[in-house]
Amino acid sequence: MIKEERLFTPKSGFILVIAIATIMRLIPLRFRYLLGYDPYFHLAYIEEALKAGEWFNFFTLASGPWGFQIKTFHPLGLWMTPTYIYKLLSIFGISIQTAFKITPVIFGVLTIAFFYLAFLKFYDEKRAFFASLFLALSFGHIFRSMANYYRGDNYMLFWYSVALLGVAYAFSMDRRLGYKRFVFYLVPAFANGLASIFWQAYYPIFIFLLLNGVFLAIGSFLLDRKEYLLDSSVIVLSTALGAIIANYLGGKFGYGMLGYNRELGKSIASELGIEFGIIKDSYLLVHLYYLVPISLVFLAVLFLLSRFVKDRKAKIEVLVGLGGIVLLVLLLKFPSLKELSRVFGMFEGVPIMETRHTSFQDVWNAFSASIFLSPLFFLRFHPKRAKMGDFLFLGLIIPSLYMLSTWARFVSIASPAIALMAGVGIVEVHGFATLKSKKVFAVVLASLVLFPGVSGVLALKNTLDTKPFMNEKWERALTWIKENSNENDIVLVWWDYGSWVTYYARRAPVAEIAPNPDVALYYLGEKDENWAISLGVDYVLVSYYDFVKFDAIIKT
Repeated sequence: MIKEERLFTPKSGFILVIAIATIMRLIPLRFRYLLGYDPYFHLAYIEEALKAGEWFNFFTLASGPWGFQIKTFHPLGLWMTPTYIYKLLSIFGISIQTAFKITPVIFGVLTIAFFYLAFLKFYDEKRAFFASLFLALSFGHIFRSMANYYRGDNYMLFWYSVALLGVAYAFSMDRRLGYKRFVFYLVPAFANGLASIFWQAYYPIFIFLLLNGVFLAIGSFLLDRKEYLLDSSVIVLSTALGAIIANYLGGKFGYGMLGYNRELGKSIASELGIEFGIIKDSYLLVHLYYLVPISLVFLAVLFLLSRFVKDRKAKIEVLVGLGGIVLLVLLLKFPSLKELSRVFGMFEGVPIMETRHTSFQDVWNAFSASIFLSPLFFLRFHPKRAKMGDFLFLGLIIPSLYMLSTWARFVSIASPAIALMAGVGIVEVHGFATLKSKKVFAVVLASLVLFPGVSGVLALKNTLDTKPFMNEKWERALTWIKENSNENDIVLVWWDYGSWVTYYARRAPVAEIAPNPDVALYYLGEKDENWAISLGVDYVLVSYYDFVKFDAIIKT
């Protein structure tokens, strides 16, 4: 019988977590078709770029009749990554389609591996094991990192895990390297910057790391560990360097959704009263001009107060007062900063499943039993148990919970925070139980098996139940169009299926990627054939799916 201690050692625990994570995420590889809709657009562009031998901007097989400019979508890293993985694996006979399918698994599993190593530095073997295990079994994370489903937020979490590991090494090398350990803070700086070329909405990584630094400073103030105020300042400054790197890379690979060449970016910059110059992204401008300086001033005030305020209760009162002052300053001095929240309202009223408000069912499907364990994390903040790492992780937890409450799609981004809280929380209860009776200890010990087991079973069920919408009938229909129409013909279809038209028919659909009100009006008979003719439409596709989505068509 394997002893409990051996199970949690890095040699055993790490391998077990990675094995579980890999198996769960490879399950959809059994399907011939990709999951969802958007991945077909991405694969079509990659295949056409390989044919052309370059990453061209004007994509004629999308958004007919005008075509689609890639630079107004994601940065090129989103498409370059599976391409280079294909080139690396092609010597083994791996096709571009297979490389595309397994790329999410590679980065999803690496994310879990780096989180494990970071948790191991901040906590111990047992807490690292359970936190990483809950992440491996989180369907919220599985869904965005499973085979056959390619989305960009997987990369943002990957780079945050890299950044967190860099911070963890800076912490752990304190005694061995002294001030030389600060070189590890270059890791989060570069991770921040590199995250910008893989997904157009990469910005949360900056918020996470900035707040990691701020909450670390709060912890150092409350726990009277002033030496960590320097660490918190360096973390905040690393995000500034990351913003500069992201801005530079934007000129090479394309800017994010708040870039100077995007309507939302222009609108927010105008409302904020800031101008694009060297920095060509409205969020990066706000980060460098407002968020970093305000954070550094806050840290400086904490440093000064730490020299005079010694009583812990008084420190808490000071923090509450200081937090209120900071909030008032932001609201009164910088009221335009609220414009950044417009990102969350950009799809208000649009019937997109991912951007509706998160329901309890969404949370249950994503996290199952672990959601009930997550509040136990705050047991760590008992005065005799709180550590610096606990405060640092509040910088991940608080914004993650806020994002989780806004859009259903953010269950993926919140998954590391929920997994951390559940994994650390359940071990905390186990630690308290050892001080109680044997019966209490036995019950808690059983929960160490029960809760991950329930999470695993439900995640497995959700993964097995996730199936492609594409089928052979759609493929035959779209292939027929490809073989029996002209290359410049335009297809009108409901926007969800537009990417299927781009991939299988290699024709330009009128709508894809996002809802199109005009197409909805055409299906409802509010626009006639003259409107379609004016767009050069040659084919109109109608399917049973349109009746299923009739309510969404009306709302569009």
